[in-house]
Amino acid sequence: MEQTLKITNVLSDPTRYYIYNYITTKHQEVTVQEIADNFNIHPNVARLHLTKLEDVNMLVSETKKTGKGGRPSRLYRLSNEVIQLHFPYRDYQLLSNIAIETMASLGEVGQKALYDTGRKFGLELIEQELAKNLQSVDQLTFDEKINIIKTASMIAGLSPDFQVSDDKKKVHFQIFNCPFKEVAQEHMENVCEMHVQFLKGMFQALFTDIELVEGENMLKGCEACTYQAVFAH
Repeated sequence: MEQTLKITNVLSDPTRYYIYNYITTKHQEVTVQEIADNFNIHPNVARLHLTKLEDVNMLVSETKKTGKGGRPSRLYRLSNEVIQLHFPYRDYQLLSNIAIETMASLGEVGQKALYDTGRKFGLELIEQELAKNLQSVDQLTFDEKINIIKTASMIAGLSPDFQVSDDKKKVHFQIFNCPFKEVAQEHMENVCEMHVQFLKGMFQALFTDIELVEGENMLKGCEACTYQAVFAH
C-alpha cells in the first residue's frame, strides 16, 4: 500500500504523468534534453520529473557515452517492475497463475482450450473496434484494416510498432510490452502460444488468408517480441 501511495503521488503531477506516458510509447531510452525539448520545460525541471519517476521504480537510468564527444549522458528507460494500481486490492496475477496451472494440468485438452480462448479474445477485440466505429470488414481497405489492428493492439497494452511492406503482402510488427510477461516467465510455452493465437485472432477477424510467423521473444532477452504477418492476395 505504501508503494501504491508513492506512485499515485508521483503521477498526480500532470506533466510527470505525460512524461511517463511518452516514455512508455517511445520504445527506447530518453535523455533529459529530449524530455525538456518535447515538453517545453527547462532541463533541470525535466531531470527532476525523471528522478521522481525513478525514485518509485517506474524508470531506471544509467550513464552512457553518446559517441558525440563531451560528457556521458544519463539515459532513462522503463523499469521492468510491474506497476498495478487497484482500489480495493486485487491480485489478478495470482488468478492468472491459477488459471494457467489449471489448464496445464489438463494436458493437451487444457492447452487447446487455452489457445482457442486466446484466439477468441483476439477476434472479439477486433469485432468490438468494428462495432464501435460502425464499420463492416468488406468495406475496409488494407490500410484501414491495419490501422484497426494497431489501435486494438494499443488498447490491449502491447505498445506495438508496425512496418508494412511496399507490396502490402507482409507486415512486420514488434510488441514492446507483454501484458502476460510475469505469468509467462513461469509458463513460457503455454502463455506465448496463447498470445500468438490471440494475435492470429486479431488478424483473422480482418483477413481471410494469413500466416503469422514468430521471430524474437523478449522473454529470451530480446528487446521486443517480433512477428511477421504474411498475406495471400
